[in-house]
Amino acid sequence: MSKLSYNLIFFIVFLCLGLRSSAITNLNTLSFEESLSPLFGDGNLVRSPDDLSVRLLLDKYTGSGFISSNMYQHGFYSSMIKLPADYTAGVVVAFYTSNGDVFEKTHDELDIEFLGNIKGKPWRFQTNLYGNGSTHRGREERYRLWFDPSKEFHRYSILWTPHKIIFWVDDVPIREVIRSEAMGADYPAKPMSLYATIWDASDWATSGGKYKANYKYAPFVAEFKSFSLDGCSVDPIQEVPTDCSDSVDFLESQDYFSINSRQRASMRRFRQRFMYYSYCYDTVRYPEAPPECVIVPAEKDRFKDTGRLKFGGTEARGRRRNHRQQRPEIESDPDERRRLLK
Repeated sequence: MSKLSYNLIFFIVFLCLGLRSSAITNLNTLSFEESLSPLFGDGNLVRSPDDLSVRLLLDKYTGSGFISSNMYQHGFYSSMIKLPADYTAGVVVAFYTSNGDVFEKTHDELDIEFLGNIKGKPWRFQTNLYGNGSTHRGREERYRLWFDPSKEFHRYSILWTPHKIIFWVDDVPIREVIRSEAMGADYPAKPMSLYATIWDASDWATSGGKYKANYKYAPFVAEFKSFSLDGCSVDPIQEVPTDCSDSVDFLESQDYFSINSRQRASMRRFRQRFMYYSYCYDTVRYPEAPPECVIVPAEKDRFKDTGRLKFGGTEARGRRRNHRQQRPEIESDPDERRRLLK
């Protein structure tokens, strides 16, 4: 079968899923100097000449990372990201918010972590959140993507307000957490910085540590550009708290705060097809689902009591199809899709 035929097949799949790769629009993008600072890695953090993008490298000596120049009391954190290609087992690329450097025992955190894989296997990723040091009550969800994140840039975003958290991939909301009183201090509430890092997590990242980082393929390179940070910049230890009500009002007036009906349908389809672990359905770990969980019966039926997909679910069916015929990669380039429609 020709490459064009493969692309046409996956374009049809792409349309049927209702998942789009266009990014959230009308964002105020910033240069590195305006909003970010190097965190670690020295020469493994490479800024572009125009200061609008940065490359984070991992080699056998060190990883690298950057941090926002300010801490924010709620905000919208966003970047276009392109992940390393080829063999990436043991490698983790993280885009997250945290205040662990300031509140070591009671820190808050919102995570998007990309988990590398062996050659020929796709990147996986997970989202998580902690409030007030509640690391023993992790709220992980794990997913696959509907595109190859190493081939082109895609926008990944985290919205955090006093009322809810939304994780976005391009313009698809993949997870929404609505704050409830029952969550108490488990809902992140203290000012956080934005971080991005690449590092060696060979002990757990790929198949529970079975596959390690192989530095024959180094350096592993993650690229970031089109940074966007909207929020209320604060000093977390100042005696008089900053009034962030205007900033919250701004966040709640933006498109990324509301999920419209089309996006709600896309989120449902994404979670049905690409989520392969959810703590909400992990009754071994949580006999009673945490209070923010919204139990969807059709979704719950797909998972074991460990929160993982049952044998015969989407993932297993995909493995059987892969055994019969090698699946081509999803072509998500918009120009290519337009050409195919002609």
